[in-house]
Amino acid sequence: MNLLLTASGLRNETLRDALRDMVGKPLGSANVVFVPTASVAESGDHGWVLQDMNRLHGLGWREFDILELNGLPRHLVLDRLRHADVVHVEGGSHYHLARSITGNGLAEDFRELLESRVYVGVSAGSMIFSRHLTAHSAEVIGDAADLHVLGATDVEPPFGLFDWYLKPHLDSPDFPERNDAWADRIVERADFPIYFIDDETAVRVRDGEVDVVSEGRWRFHP
Repeated sequence: MNLLLTASGLRNETLRDALRDMVGKPLGSANVVFVPTASVAESGDHGWVLQDMNRLHGLGWREFDILELNGLPRHLVLDRLRHADVVHVEGGSHYHLARSITGNGLAEDFRELLESRVYVGVSAGSMIFSRHLTAHSAEVIGDAADLHVLGATDVEPPFGLFDWYLKPHLDSPDFPERNDAWADRIVERADFPIYFIDDETAVRVRDGEVDVVSEGRWRFHP
């Protein structure tokens, strides 16, 4: 399984090189599918989604597909995912994204197909792999309101692959409250490991081995 879990997409050459290395062939010979599902649960301006999409598209793929996980028959969603060499899952609401995967019965097959594909997550798309994606972690992290606004009080982790939790946008100008003091407060409450990554960083998982690729700053608290 090859996962590149970013905070804000492929913003720098280090992250783009990491993707090329994971794909193992020219991107012009590869198919990518862009999944915007998490973004549609967010209100307001969505120019950031277009920026991420354009940045990804500009890498020069053989085929560039866009796939919403809700609304289509399950078999069509899975067929489109299987057709891709790279699955790029956009940011937004990680709770909406997790509930879309589990609610549409996609979790088991989605996890299986990732065994032979490269997955790129952006923010919410990077946060759905922890077994700690629960109502408890929502309280610890302080974003339970984002779960409740969906009319939910609990969330089931769709994959539960890792013991650690990922929290993006450390030091981000788009999230000015996410500084070291904010991270320290979360660590004091947390009973699980957490990666905090800035917008120039990704957690990379290759065949079970975890490391960090970055042109910025990150913190890990075991």
